[in-house]
Amino acid sequence: MAFVAASGVLLLGLRPVARRHLHQSPDVATGTDALIGMTGVVLEPVNGGGRVRIRGEVWSARATIDGEILEPGTSVRVLRIDGATAVVHPAQV
Repeated sequence: MAFVAASGVLLLGLRPVARRHLHQSPDVATGTDALIGMTGVVLEPVNGGGRVRIRGEVWSARATIDGEILEPGTSVRVLRIDGATAVVHPAQV
């Protein structure tokens, strides 16, 4: 009988603590949010459109400044993702 009573008390006492820990959202960026701030390399000239490699994946890209041309081999930083397009600017070296 003491076992049943102790189990009930522990279950009721520990349940709120366990729920708090199980329902905490992680502070880890996922999906496209994880790409913001990452660096990449231009594969095809970014001139209104182009291609960059970011973390091993090829993305369509456009420059933050209209008319700016980023040549292949240029290191870029991702400012945001618009749909399936990375908005990039030259990375500071």
